[in-house]
Amino acid sequence: MELSIVSQVCRRLHEHADADIHWQRYVHSNLPGNPISSPYPFKTFRELYICHDPYWFIPKHKFWFSDRHLTGQMIVAQYDQRRGVIEGYQLLGIRNRDGSEPWDEDQGVHIHYFEPIVKLHRDKPILQFNTSSFQNLVREESSAGGSSFTRTRQFQAEKPMLMNQGSDPRFSNVILAKPLTEAILQERMLSEFPYGNVWPPPQIPAAHRVPGQAMGVFPRSSRNIRPPFASTDRPANRSEMSDQAFHVRQWMEMGQPALGLHHGEEIVTYSTLDPALYTPTAEKPWRGVWVGDYSGHGCEFLLIHQPDNDNETDDEALVREENETEHAFNERFRNERVYRGRLEAIKLTGDPNVPRGEYTFVADNLANDGIVEIAEHPPFAGARMVKSRGHIASMGFLYGIVPPCMIEFGGNTVDTLADKFVESRLILISHDCLAQYWVGFGHISYFERVDIDQFLKP
Repeated sequence: MELSIVSQVCRRLHEHADADIHWQRYVHSNLPGNPISSPYPFKTFRELYICHDPYWFIPKHKFWFSDRHLTGQMIVAQYDQRRGVIEGYQLLGIRNRDGSEPWDEDQGVHIHYFEPIVKLHRDKPILQFNTSSFQNLVREESSAGGSSFTRTRQFQAEKPMLMNQGSDPRFSNVILAKPLTEAILQERMLSEFPYGNVWPPPQIPAAHRVPGQAMGVFPRSSRNIRPPFASTDRPANRSEMSDQAFHVRQWMEMGQPALGLHHGEEIVTYSTLDPALYTPTAEKPWRGVWVGDYSGHGCEFLLIHQPDNDNETDDEALVREENETEHAFNERFRNERVYRGRLEAIKLTGDPNVPRGEYTFVADNLANDGIVEIAEHPPFAGARMVKSRGHIASMGFLYGIVPPCMIEFGGNTVDTLADKFVESRLILISHDCLAQYWVGFGHISYFERVDIDQFLKP
């Protein structure tokens, strides 16, 4: 903390650094889309900042996705000014309409209705940073290995979250993460899924990757069992701490906090995305977080990634020529700057066939070389249709050559081998709506953009 360091230089700088306006800026810089007007329930913004330090990076990065089982989980972080609490709730996608209709262009192809409702599951938070309580202090000192806190122990210790109400036996601790070195990453990610339990996996662009835990649930454990990560896997100070990943240890507990046994314990690792990856631009208008229709698996969230291409040299802005109409200029802009390059759809949450962190479909070229046709029939009339490859797999996301098996997709049951890409078409309906035509399965499913910012305020 720069302000803390400055305040120790001399009395005058101490008074300057203690001015609450500086601490208010620190707090606001970590609450995008949710500026607060008061430090309540604290007297000053300095007290508020210190209370939740070093966990302000969680609301700063808005949303987080996890490696929990094959399906994963996605949460949105909020700060509630009324209670002075940082919370994270699971983001859910619910289909509001079932059924399908035949496509006018090919009556054998069915278009699945998709009217998703995206909301937060507020019944129970996944994360909650309250003001201190006696039980939290007992657990915090226990997880730190003693009652004397050093700065190292503050970063290596587990932060308890007391979220249970009444007789609810469920408990959770937050563990700060330490990014893996490049040498360790290269060694671990050479392996196939789950890539040495590195999170996020290689398909998702990330500046920080951290060690995860096996996807299974521990059947039984207690505090005497070796911690899930070695001390070298945890940060010793702020400079070693990742602000783009963290772990949550969760379990059910019977008995008093210092004596109870842990049942059903598991470690879940969360990561976030660089805002540049999901912020659309004029040239990359499909970048973003989306929700998609996966038939019997329900709704799943994904990142639409449009990677920058070194061959795309846009040194000069495209300008409207003399006597060129606005319509003609927009058409030229789309052809020269928008319809080009690769589009990747990467699952942030998944299912037992294709799990979180894997490609769900890829369009290698949006330009004319990849175009199939301009659709002529409703509901896609006028939309650009390009070649794509859809990702399918057997139950459990098996790798390698396995005996043929039967999977159900879009209401059709077909023979397949484990983990492969199949012929498909991507329909570019608008910058907020896409459709994927799974050719071999004879059905079309929709994808819609999600506005994360609407969930940042309680």
